[in-house]
Amino acid sequence: MRRRTADKRIVRLDPKYSSPMVTRFVNIVMTHGQKAVAERIVYGALDILVQKTSEDSPIKVLNKVMDNVRPRLEVKPRRVGGATYQVPVEVSVPRGNSLAMRWLRDFARTKKGKPMKVKLADELMMAYKGEGSAIKKRDETHKMAEANKAFSHLRW
Repeated sequence: MRRRTADKRIVRLDPKYSSPMVTRFVNIVMTHGQKAVAERIVYGALDILVQKTSEDSPIKVLNKVMDNVRPRLEVKPRRVGGATYQVPVEVSVPRGNSLAMRWLRDFARTKKGKPMKVKLADELMMAYKGEGSAIKKRDETHKMAEANKAFSHLRW
């Protein structure tokens, strides 16, 4: 093994919902160390989401969104004898959640003309329904892995 594995950091529970997933989402949305702003955005988006759905708990909604968006497979480049192959590998749940949160954040940021909490709520709502940009990204990732299934024997 070339590199040591990084130690897993313990994520504090967020003050409102006592959920480590919400804390991770706040940290991913945060820019320039402005955690209070990021918390306002995420909590506002979750409040909007609960109003739009029939669910009573925002944590249930967020878990369903993460299950919908989380990729199961991805491709990683692997160099074998001068050629680089895209090798499909399974995605662990923490990495899948991290990718899903980043995709949701990025697609919400690219929209124009609304406050960030509304854009994030829209993106989360579409993912909750199983549509939208983040779901499309997940499907593209799965298609890439499926197309390169022939190289799965090169896994390390």
